[in-house]
Amino acid sequence: MTAFAHQVTHNCHALVRIFNSCFEESESTCLTGGASEPLYTPADQGQPACIYFSHDYFASALHEVAHWCVAGPARRKLEDYGYWYAPDGRSASQQAEFERVEARPQALEWVFSAAAGYRFRVSADNLNLGLGPSDDFKDAIFSQLQGLREHGLAPRAARFTQGLLSFYRPGLDVAQLLGGGDTFKRDAL
Repeated sequence: MTAFAHQVTHNCHALVRIFNSCFEESESTCLTGGASEPLYTPADQGQPACIYFSHDYFASALHEVAHWCVAGPARRKLEDYGYWYAPDGRSASQQAEFERVEARPQALEWVFSAAAGYRFRVSADNLNLGLGPSDDFKDAIFSQLQGLREHGLAPRAARFTQGLLSFYRPGLDVAQLLGGGDTFKRDAL
């Protein structure tokens, strides 16, 4: 992280404004905090789609936006994108499936975190069994990140990343962020 990152307050209200300014009109999607659990609801009867993140947790907001950016048009028509999810307390096999589907969104969350000057933490999301993120999961996230760095971000992810950069790290663009050698290291996971 840069010294600038430590001078920034990571306020969810600013994050909501950044997302909504990028996508509320163009994608008819808004970001909203304060939910007891994350949830995505598709647009319905003139109401925009909504990405709800937990409480006012900055990392939760970034993570839920990452899921939205990964979801294709068909999935964005389904509540919670139609994704499989088992709550905390998953078995070892369920945890392995969780890690398989979470590597890509968590790699994108890492990019968003870096753009905001915020520390990224891998989430195994299984506290009841005491299972932290496996080394295989960390490797998968890092591999997905390397793919993003090599091939670039999809348009919505790039737009949100640039919105974050403009607010949190002015003067830096997406290409510079992704090309930053010290920003993304496997041993940081």
